[in-house]
Formats: sequence, structure tokens, C-alpha cells
Amino acid sequence: MATVTRQPPKHGQMVTILSVDGGGIRGIIPGVLIEYLESQLQELDGKDARIADYFDMISGTSTGGLITAMLTAPNQHNRPLYAANEIVPFYLEHCPKIFPQLNGIFGILDPVRGVAIGPKYNGQYLHDTVRKILGTTRLHETLTNVVIPAFDIKKLQPVIFSTHMAKTVTSLDAHLADICIGTSAAPTYLPSHYFTNQDKDGKTAEFDLIDGGMAANNPSLIAFSEITKEITKANPDYGTVKPLEMSRFLMITLGTGSNKTEQKYNARMSAQWGTVSWIFFNGSTPIIDVFSEASADMVDYHNSVLFHASDSQHNYLRIDDDTLKGTLASVDIATKENLENLVKTGKELLEKPVVRMSMATGLYEPVPGAGTNANSLKSLAKILSDEKKLRDANAKAALN
Repeated sequence: MATVTRQPPKHGQMVTILSVDGGGIRGIIPGVLIEYLESQLQELDGKDARIADYFDMISGTSTGGLITAMLTAPNQHNRPLYAANEIVPFYLEHCPKIFPQLNGIFGILDPVRGVAIGPKYNGQYLHDTVRKILGTTRLHETLTNVVIPAFDIKKLQPVIFSTHMAKTVTSLDAHLADICIGTSAAPTYLPSHYFTNQDKDGKTAEFDLIDGGMAANNPSLIAFSEITKEITKANPDYGTVKPLEMSRFLMITLGTGSNKTEQKYNARMSAQWGTVSWIFFNGSTPIIDVFSEASADMVDYHNSVLFHASDSQHNYLRIDDDTLKGTLASVDIATKENLENLVKTGKELLEKPVVRMSMATGLYEPVPGAGTNANSLKSLAKILSDEKKLRDANAKAALN
């Protein structure tokens, strides 16, 4: 496989961002969408084209953080560890072992008191698998810039693992494996993750991490903020791009789906809930659902306003499905049937019309004349391909 040098935005016209939400096994859905996008790039630029060659920043939370690492960590040939068409097979193989369905509803129970004393899953298989595939690769070694949020439960504040920040705050230049385990440590489902990391001066930093979804289940705005910060600092890689110059940004943000049509909860119901019901109710975890959906929707709202305000809404694509029903909306029901249905859902989502959040109502509405999500991804693949060709040509000219 040929080595590809990704040229910085200063040699082109646009800054490009890809973002993937959290959502456990529902990471299969964006996995299907990313596979389609990469296939369109390969039709334009050849079979060796990879997602990391086209984006200046890839962000991901929880399961999206793992996908981000898989797409950007280098292999022995300094190319992405995984092609996009290997993401879904990875999930189909490993999710049943990460989330074994023999576990009880509440996870580990105290045999005397009959109450939960541990997370639903011990996380050992996930940890072993992530460490095996990512090895000792560190944050600064990714093939393009990445940002993966987590939440430090000891400090009660978000931790942003960004390749930009890792260059100056070297304590953040942790192993990708630890970052992925930390951002995936969803409360009640998987154990919190503690690790240490040394900075360039030999000082040890400690991290007590839980799920990045506690900070930003949709991390696209963090990715945008990281790039804007670099532009403000006059990072030469970004050339003449100005902060909030939305016409020069291209953002694709992929959700993992949700269930908003069945209306599982209401105020009359939740008014009677105590601690246990907020953690477990009819097979769901309401408090996690609330955090995840609120975070993702508010970020989408902010993004929509930013791009709309500069008449650049065509540069912003959010693909999500809020009509998932039953087990499809779960984060951990990893039966063969459910996983295969998630693949089917992702393929069906490609054929659904493009929607955009209404500035008036905050609800998704079809975009007139935009066609399907597949149409939009195909069109954006052409823009990404043209941008890459422009950067390559301008970089070559600059050397002559």
C-alpha cells in the first residue's frame, strides 16, 4: 500500500472535519456510513484511498472514539490500521464478547444484599482487544489530527485528548488504547479507567476516566473549537483561514441513532422515580439516555446555527436516525440478530432523505432538493477529493 502524505489546509481552500457520536454497539450505524463514504472516495482516487487522507480532524466519543482510533492509528506501513470496510466486521465479531448477553440486568450482584456492586460488564475483553489492536501507539502518532473527549471523575471535569494539545501538553500524549478505554467507560455498563502518563519532564499525570459522553456525546463542536483555537494561535498549517469563517469549513457529523418516537418516559412516570429507576427502567438507563441525547442535540443545534448564520449550511451534514425501536436503540444488546439489524438500519439510513435541524423548532426537517444521505455523501466525497488534489498540487508547486 502506497504511503500518502496528507497536506495541511494552507495548501487548499477548506478545513475538513469528521465526527462520530457515542452509542455502544450502535457504532455499527456510522460504521456503515463511513464505509460508504470511503468507497466513494476510492471510486474517485483509487483503492488505497482512506478516510484519514481527507480530514484535517476526526473526532469521536466512546464507541466513536474507538472508530476514530481505528481509522487514524498507523500500521507498519504508516497507513491507517483499519480500512472503513473493516469497521462493521470488527463490531460484529467483538461486540458479543464485549457485551456478553448472559450478564444479569444489573451486572455483578451482592449475593447477600441482592444489590448491584459493579458495572454490568467487567470490560476485560474490551480492554484486551483495544490494547491488542492499538498497542503502544500514542496520540501524537495518528495519521491526522484527532480529538477524543473523556470525563475525569476525580477532577469532575472533561478531558480533551487532542493531537493539537498533545504537542504542548505532553501529559495528554497518552496511549490511544488508554484513551479509548477511558472514553468508552459508560457508567453502569463498564468500569471507570485509571491510568498514568508521564510528560516530557518526567512528571506523572493521573487520569480517572469515565465515558466521554458525559462531556460531549457529539464531539463535533469540540473538534471545531480545537481547530479554531489553532487558527487563533496563528498555526501556519491553517494558512489564511479565519476563526468562524464557516464558508471554509466542511463538517460531517454522524450519529449512532436514538429512539424518540416511542416516548419511553414522561414527567408523570419519572416524578415517581428514585435512584434505581433512573439507573434502570424497563431495560433502559434513563439518566444515560438523557445525558447522551441532550449533549448530542445541543451540539447539533449550535453547529446548525453557526453554519446557517454565514449561509454555509450546505457545508454541514448531520446524519442520524431518531426512529430506532426496541433493542435497536440499546447500547449493549449484542445478539447476532440485533447487530445484523443495526447493519440493515445503517444501510437504510443511506437511502433516507437528508434532514437538518430547524432553527425555529429544533426538530429535524427534510432538506428540499437535497436528496438522500447517500447522495450527499457522494457529493461531499467529490469535494473532499478535489480539495485533496488541490492541496497536493499547491504543495508540489510550493517546492518548485
